[in-house]
Amino acid sequence: MVARTLTALCFLLLFMLPGPLHAQECRPRSFGSDSVVCVCDAHHCDLPGRLTLPDSGHFTIVTSSRDGLRFSTETRKLDHNPAEGRVKVVVETGTPRQAMLGFGAAFTDAATINVAALTPPAQDLLLRSYFAPEGVEYDLCRVPIAGTDFSVRPYSYNDVENDVLLEHFTLAQEDKLYKTNGKLNGNGELLPEMRQPWSNYLVKFVKEYEAAGVTLWGLTTQNHPADTAVNNWNCCFWSSEDMRDWIKDSLGPTLKAAGLSELKIMVGDEVRIQLPEISKTILTDPEAAQYVDGLAVHWYSDNNCSPDLLDQIQQLYPDKFILYTESCIVPGMKLWNDPGLEAVVLGSWSRADSYATSIIESVNHHSTGWIDWNLALDMNGGPNWAGNQVDSPIIVNAEEDEFYKQPMFYVMGHFSKFVAPGSRLVPSWVVEPYSHNIHTAAFIHPEGPTVVVLLNRYTNVHLPAKAIQTLVIAGEDQSAKSHAKTKYTPEGQHQHD
Repeated sequence: MVARTLTALCFLLLFMLPGPLHAQECRPRSFGSDSVVCVCDAHHCDLPGRLTLPDSGHFTIVTSSRDGLRFSTETRKLDHNPAEGRVKVVVETGTPRQAMLGFGAAFTDAATINVAALTPPAQDLLLRSYFAPEGVEYDLCRVPIAGTDFSVRPYSYNDVENDVLLEHFTLAQEDKLYKTNGKLNGNGELLPEMRQPWSNYLVKFVKEYEAAGVTLWGLTTQNHPADTAVNNWNCCFWSSEDMRDWIKDSLGPTLKAAGLSELKIMVGDEVRIQLPEISKTILTDPEAAQYVDGLAVHWYSDNNCSPDLLDQIQQLYPDKFILYTESCIVPGMKLWNDPGLEAVVLGSWSRADSYATSIIESVNHHSTGWIDWNLALDMNGGPNWAGNQVDSPIIVNAEEDEFYKQPMFYVMGHFSKFVAPGSRLVPSWVVEPYSHNIHTAAFIHPEGPTVVVLLNRYTNVHLPAKAIQTLVIAGEDQSAKSHAKTKYTPEGQHQHD
């Protein structure tokens, strides 16, 4: 049986970290780009520390900038009398929208190989940087099912031809050490007679991970199912009709029979321009839709279609969540603000700007979170057996036992550390004349505070130029302001209409 690449989503249960470390400052290093990286090794790594919510009447402001600020933090007193000429941000706290699932990245083989290439103390600091309370507190991790292009070889969990009973199924050494065309790449399709063995294969994967102590939260039905191009890396083409029939006739019933009905099933895992056709075919069929919980999105062609498409899908299928499950900088992609042709550009603020712009846009159009691709890559953007190297928020220099936190890492942290799972997005916007220069996203934290993320893409206003800020504003009695609009400026003035 030939395996095809699917992806899973899980809450992090891979390791237990001991007590917190003292916060340390960024050690900046320039590699000639428009900003700097922060250098970490076995002895030193900047960690933002544990989040303490501000007292009533105060707010905390956290800033990262192209000029070198990295989680620069201060707490100020709220001022209810905004000064003239300040940029005003309106936040409608009384009209909450979708609940957030979280932010994170993928444990690809490449990521785990790079983490394992560091000495144990450096490994610990890298993992703390992402997952510990004193780090940026990722909530979600994506786990590929068998190999991807970001492996050192193409493989499945059962490479024995015609073994439909899966007698030779076994997790690969990559899992244990770190985690129709007859090929693992190209544009072949799954043979119809293999649909039930394929469902059984996925159940075996989930059960094997559970036995290893990793409980999965969700499953996407196929990575890039609508990609008809002949790719050099792992893929499997599915028509929406075939996907619909497989879900309702095989996958859904098989998961239910295995006691896995709580597993969140997401269709799509595609660029958003493909979602209308996929969702219409699958979610208008009640038998298939009953097994589907959400729609998974990739960012790679977002510049080719309006984000309003996500709003339309949410209105048509309000009981299904939307989640961005894969994004990364591909050289030459020309998405958002990155014209670069190199896989890795150390210190690139423009690539961080691309991340921030996408996250703000997607959550404001009903996405419940945003998941980066590789947690860590090497200096060349790999390893990748198919020659498809890309960039990553953390780059590992194994020869020096160092890793470099890119500006992208801090942009991710401006959301993941402050927008806890269960936070509710609320409408926000910048009052003219700066509405095209500053992008905003606002949330109500489960513990009450309002969290506002501000991205200054172009101008020197009251935000530092080329900077991202997160404001955590002390909570109030939400019932008392259910119809209120709240105004903020980046300098902290605050008032109710």
